[in-house]
Amino acid sequence: MIRPGGPRKITMFDKMNGLLEMQKKMQEVKRVLEDTNFDMMSSDGLVKITMNGAQEVKAITVKDNLTPQEKVRLDGSLKDTFNRSIKRSQEIAASKMREVTGINIPGLT
Repeated sequence: MIRPGGPRKITMFDKMNGLLEMQKKMQEVKRVLEDTNFDMMSSDGLVKITMNGAQEVKAITVKDNLTPQEKVRLDGSLKDTFNRSIKRSQEIAASKMREVTGINIPGLT
């Protein structure tokens, strides 16, 4: 029962509507993350990874005409660039989640 001039009582229906609205916003964030692409270059310039905000690798480009020393460094460059790409995609996801929820979600950088 609502008292005149008093605060409105939040019903279960209101809570369900709020959850449905949050679910819609989360699905939109997912679509935005999937459409957000970025490039990450290894510190030695041997490897470039293109990834989206949903942590899907879209492309890996390796420098042509590698010397024997560059081939040895390639494994480390791939690992380093991939890990930095994941970190960047987590930062993007955390930013988008903060925009929707207004809070910082634990586990997202």
